[in-house]
Amino acid sequence: MVSRPDTKKARLKRHKRVRAKITGTAQCPRLNVFRSLQHIYAQLIDDVAGVTLVSASSTEKDFTNYGGNKDAAKEVGKLLAERAKEKNITDVVFDRGGYVYQGRVAALAEGAREGGLNF
Repeated sequence: MVSRPDTKKARLKRHKRVRAKITGTAQCPRLNVFRSLQHIYAQLIDDVAGVTLVSASSTEKDFTNYGGNKDAAKEVGKLLAERAKEKNITDVVFDRGGYVYQGRVAALAEGAREGGLNF
């Protein structure tokens, strides 16, 4: 019998390792990314207070495109940056959530940078 590696378990292990080094504050929140097969989600989190400050995802009603590609990820990043500007947030710490920094994760980061976030 062939045994497959548990990729979800490995991702969570990487995420824990990253989270041990990264924390978000009210002045510089953590930009957390989660991607599923069909959608992508992003949040700005203040870890000190344990509060989500801003969020955006491809599941929202006004989002018309398919959420599982790089174009959608870039659009979500721009939307998140726009909402962050409304709350006077410009500097963030990027938390890739244990995912490899390529594809949709990199596209979301690029969209957030284009929208005006610094990280």
